Amino acid sequence: MTLALVAKPRATSKRTFAFLHPAKWLPLVLMLAVLGALWQWGAGSMPYLLPPLGDIGQTLAQDAGYYLENALVTLREALGGLAIGTAVAFVLAVVVSEFTLARRAIMPVAVILNVTPLVAIAPALVVAFGFGAAPKLIVTGLICFFPVLINMSMGLRAVPLPVLQVYQTMHASRLETLWYIRVPSSLPYLFAALRIVFPLSVVGAVVAELSAAGSSKGLGTAISLASSMNRLAAVYASIAILAVLGSLLLLVVTLLERRLLHWHETRAGAK
Repeated sequence: MTLALVAKPRATSKRTFAFLHPAKWLPLVLMLAVLGALWQWGAGSMPYLLPPLGDIGQTLAQDAGYYLENALVTLREALGGLAIGTAVAFVLAVVVSEFTLARRAIMPVAVILNVTPLVAIAPALVVAFGFGAAPKLIVTGLICFFPVLINMSMGLRAVPLPVLQVYQTMHASRLETLWYIRVPSSLPYLFAALRIVFPLSVVGAVVAELSAAGSSKGLGTAISLASSMNRLAAVYASIAILAVLGSLLLLVVTLLERRLLHWHETRAGAK
């Protein structure tokens, strides 16, 4: 018992500092260096297409407040649309997993929404809801909606039959089976969808800003204005911030998954 207690902090310490090992960070650093060199070569060969990295960094440094303000607007729209789309998809996934008739009615409509070009309906949303945040939240929510619906509906119905039979012998109600069996079993499917829609929400917010008239702020608007004035460095500065936002959101959902699903067999295998 004493040996086990002494060894545990040592193992934890090793896991804590494992990221400092060169095998963890060196491949990424080398890849970024190669991509940076290729970018600089492309900027020298095609200056009308790619600006030098120094110009992009200078633009970010000079107008840091401007980009930060617009990034916060885009992030707020992305998170709001993500929350709406995920919540609606979760509720509908429960409904379609519990009721066959609901699944036959809802899933075809969801597929139609998924294949509908949202850029085409964004102007109609502006007419219906005005020039505020509502059209952007709706577009972002619709983009995030379908992956969560599909994964959650699969996860809720992926419970092994023997487990369901055990609960049936215990005379568990449908609500108890849903809460104690189906929802926990579906969480890996949910996080698989969230790893897609968290970064995708940023894309949705930018698409909404570019396609919905009346946008005065946001990185999508900043890209549109910089493109109209042929400011390539400003365009790519906004794109770089979008890439950082998407990467941070992906990191957040990955950390949440590790924290909340440490009990699941997939996380145990990863350890």
